[in-house]
Amino acid sequence: MEIKATSIDLIKVQDAAEESYRKGFFCCEAVMETIIQQFEMDIPYEMIRMASGMAIGVGKSGCICGALNGGVLAIGMVFGRSEQKGPKDPNVVKCMAMTNELHDWFRENNTKKAACCRVLTREFDMSQGQHKAQCIYYTGMCAAKTAEILARELGIPTTGEIRVLTHDEYLKTRVTPLEACS
Repeated sequence: MEIKATSIDLIKVQDAAEESYRKGFFCCEAVMETIIQQFEMDIPYEMIRMASGMAIGVGKSGCICGALNGGVLAIGMVFGRSEQKGPKDPNVVKCMAMTNELHDWFRENNTKKAACCRVLTREFDMSQGQHKAQCIYYTGMCAAKTAEILARELGIPTTGEIRVLTHDEYLKTRVTPLEACS
Protein backbone atom coordinates (compact mmCIF):
# COMPACT_ATOMS: atom_id res chain seq x y z
CA MET A 1 0.00 0.00 0.00
CA GLU A 2 1.26 3.45 -0.87
CA ILE A 3 0.81 6.32 1.56
CA LYS A 4 1.15 9.68 -0.16
CA ALA A 5 0.72 12.08 2.78
CA THR A 6 3.86 14.05 3.62
CA SER A 7 2.49 15.59 6.82
CA ILE A 8 -0.52 15.07 9.05
CA ASP A 9 -2.48 17.82 10.79
CA LEU A 10 -3.94 16.20 13.92
CA ILE A 11 -6.57 18.91 14.35
CA LYS A 12 -7.71 18.37 10.76
CA VAL A 13 -7.89 14.61 11.41
CA GLN A 14 -9.96 15.13 14.55
CA ASP A 15 -12.33 17.53 12.78
CA ALA A 16 -12.66 15.28 9.71
CA ALA A 17 -13.56 12.22 11.80
CA GLU A 18 -16.14 14.17 13.78
CA GLU A 19 -17.67 15.48 10.56
CA SER A 20 -17.71 11.99 9.02
CA TYR A 21 -19.74 10.75 12.00
CA ARG A 22 -22.10 13.74 11.77
CA LYS A 23 -22.70 12.99 8.08
CA GLY A 24 -23.80 9.42 8.73
CA PHE A 25 -20.94 7.00 9.30
CA PHE A 26 -20.74 5.15 12.59
CA CYS A 27 -17.72 5.80 14.82
CA CYS A 28 -15.58 2.96 13.47
CA GLU A 29 -16.34 3.77 9.84
CA ALA A 30 -15.59 7.46 10.41
CA VAL A 31 -12.16 6.66 11.87
CA MET A 32 -11.32 4.37 8.95
CA GLU A 33 -12.51 6.87 6.34
CA THR A 34 -10.55 9.68 7.95
CA ILE A 35 -7.30 7.72 8.19
CA ILE A 36 -7.58 6.54 4.58
CA GLN A 37 -8.24 10.09 3.36
CA GLN A 38 -5.79 11.99 5.55
CA PHE A 39 -2.92 9.59 4.84
CA GLU A 40 -3.86 9.54 1.15
CA MET A 41 -3.75 5.74 1.05
CA ASP A 42 -4.06 4.03 -2.31
CA ILE A 43 -6.47 1.38 -1.11
CA PRO A 44 -10.04 0.72 -2.21
CA TYR A 45 -12.50 2.96 -0.41
CA GLU A 46 -14.55 -0.19 0.13
CA MET A 47 -12.11 -1.09 2.94
CA ILE A 48 -14.34 1.05 5.15
CA ARG A 49 -16.99 -1.68 4.88
CA MET A 50 -15.03 -3.96 7.20
CA ALA A 51 -15.63 -1.43 9.96
CA SER A 52 -19.43 -1.35 9.65
CA GLY A 53 -20.09 -4.24 12.03
CA MET A 54 -17.78 -2.83 14.72
CA ALA A 55 -20.07 0.07 15.62
CA ILE A 56 -21.88 0.42 18.93
CA GLY A 57 -19.52 -1.95 20.66
CA VAL A 58 -19.47 -4.61 17.91
CA GLY A 59 -22.88 -5.00 16.32
CA LYS A 60 -24.73 -3.15 19.09
CA SER A 61 -23.39 -5.51 21.77
CA GLY A 62 -21.90 -2.67 23.83
CA CYS A 63 -18.42 -4.15 24.02
CA ILE A 64 -15.29 -2.29 22.85
CA CYS A 65 -15.90 1.28 21.68
CA GLY A 66 -16.36 1.46 17.91
CA ALA A 67 -14.08 4.49 17.57
CA LEU A 68 -11.33 2.55 19.33
CA ASN A 69 -12.08 -0.43 17.08
CA GLY A 70 -11.65 1.84 14.05
CA GLY A 71 -8.25 2.92 15.27
CA VAL A 72 -7.19 -0.67 15.86
CA LEU A 73 -8.34 -1.63 12.35
CA ALA A 74 -6.48 1.32 10.82
CA ILE A 75 -3.24 0.47 12.62
CA GLY A 76 -3.61 -3.16 11.55
CA MET A 77 -4.29 -2.08 7.97
CA VAL A 78 -0.87 -0.38 7.89
CA PHE A 79 1.24 -2.47 10.25
CA GLY A 80 -0.61 -5.80 10.43
CA ARG A 81 0.45 -9.00 8.75
CA SER A 82 -0.91 -11.29 6.09
CA GLU A 83 1.34 -14.31 6.64
CA GLN A 84 1.21 -16.92 9.40
CA LYS A 85 4.42 -16.36 11.33
CA GLY A 86 3.40 -17.08 14.90
CA PRO A 87 3.00 -14.86 17.97
CA LYS A 88 6.64 -13.71 18.06
CA ASP A 89 6.58 -12.25 14.54
CA PRO A 90 8.17 -8.78 14.98
CA ASN A 91 5.53 -7.18 12.76
CA VAL A 92 2.62 -8.42 14.85
CA VAL A 93 4.45 -7.61 18.09
CA LYS A 94 4.92 -4.01 16.89
CA CYS A 95 1.31 -3.78 15.69
CA MET A 96 0.01 -5.06 19.02
CA ALA A 97 2.18 -2.56 20.92
CA MET A 98 0.70 0.30 18.87
CA THR A 99 -2.89 -0.86 19.36
CA ASN A 100 -2.24 -1.30 23.09
CA GLU A 101 -0.87 2.25 23.19
CA LEU A 102 -4.06 3.51 21.53
CA HIS A 103 -6.26 1.52 23.92
CA ASP A 104 -4.46 2.74 27.03
CA TRP A 105 -4.40 6.35 25.80
CA PHE A 106 -8.13 6.26 25.02
CA ARG A 107 -9.00 4.87 28.45
CA GLU A 108 -6.84 7.48 30.15
CA ASN A 109 -8.14 10.43 28.12
CA ASN A 110 -11.88 9.88 27.63
CA THR A 111 -14.31 11.27 30.14
CA LYS A 112 -15.10 7.88 31.71
CA LYS A 113 -11.75 6.03 31.87
CA ALA A 114 -13.26 3.09 29.97
CA ALA A 115 -13.03 1.35 26.59
CA CYS A 116 -16.39 -0.43 26.76
CA CYS A 117 -19.21 1.16 24.76
CA ARG A 118 -21.76 0.04 27.34
CA VAL A 119 -19.88 1.89 30.09
CA LEU A 120 -19.19 4.94 27.94
CA THR A 121 -22.86 5.33 26.99
CA ARG A 122 -24.54 4.02 30.15
CA GLU A 123 -26.45 7.19 31.02
CA PHE A 124 -27.77 7.77 27.49
CA ASP A 125 -30.87 6.50 25.72
CA MET A 126 -29.16 5.31 22.54
CA SER A 127 -32.47 5.03 20.67
CA GLN A 128 -33.01 8.76 21.22
CA GLY A 129 -29.49 9.70 20.07
CA GLN A 130 -28.46 11.12 23.43
CA HIS A 131 -25.01 9.60 23.01
CA LYS A 132 -24.26 11.36 19.74
CA ALA A 133 -22.31 14.39 21.01
CA GLN A 134 -20.06 12.25 23.18
CA CYS A 135 -19.51 9.63 20.50
CA ILE A 136 -18.67 12.27 17.89
CA TYR A 137 -16.01 13.60 20.26
CA TYR A 138 -14.60 10.13 21.02
CA THR A 139 -14.49 9.38 17.29
CA GLY A 140 -12.43 12.50 16.65
CA MET A 141 -10.00 11.90 19.47
CA CYS A 142 -9.49 8.23 18.49
CA ALA A 143 -8.88 9.16 14.87
CA ALA A 144 -6.37 11.84 15.87
CA LYS A 145 -4.47 9.54 18.24
CA THR A 146 -4.46 6.79 15.61
CA ALA A 147 -3.06 9.29 13.11
CA GLU A 148 -0.42 10.41 15.60
CA ILE A 149 0.74 6.82 16.18
CA LEU A 150 0.73 5.95 12.47
CA ALA A 151 2.57 9.15 11.51
CA ARG A 152 5.21 8.59 14.19
CA GLU A 153 5.85 5.02 13.08
CA LEU A 154 5.86 5.96 9.39
CA GLY A 155 8.17 8.94 9.95
CA ILE A 156 5.55 11.45 8.76
CA PRO A 157 5.67 14.81 10.58
CA THR A 158 2.57 16.03 12.40
CA THR A 159 1.21 19.44 13.27
CA GLY A 160 -1.38 20.44 15.81
CA GLU A 161 -2.34 18.72 19.03
CA ILE A 162 -5.19 16.39 19.87
CA ARG A 163 -7.96 18.24 21.69
CA VAL A 164 -8.71 16.38 24.91
CA LEU A 165 -11.50 17.95 26.92
CA THR A 166 -13.86 16.86 29.64
CA HIS A 167 -17.27 15.97 28.26
CA ASP A 168 -18.77 19.16 29.75
CA GLU A 169 -16.03 21.28 28.16
CA TYR A 170 -16.70 19.59 24.85
CA LEU A 171 -20.42 20.29 25.02
CA LYS A 172 -19.78 23.96 25.82
CA THR A 173 -17.22 24.57 23.10
CA ARG A 174 -17.70 22.14 20.22
CA VAL A 175 -21.30 20.94 19.95
CA THR A 176 -24.25 22.89 18.62
CA PRO A 177 -27.29 22.86 20.94
CA LEU A 178 -29.24 20.68 18.49
CA GLU A 179 -26.46 18.08 18.41
CA ALA A 180 -26.21 18.03 22.20
CA CYS A 181 -29.90 17.19 22.47
CA SER A 182 -30.26 14.70 19.63
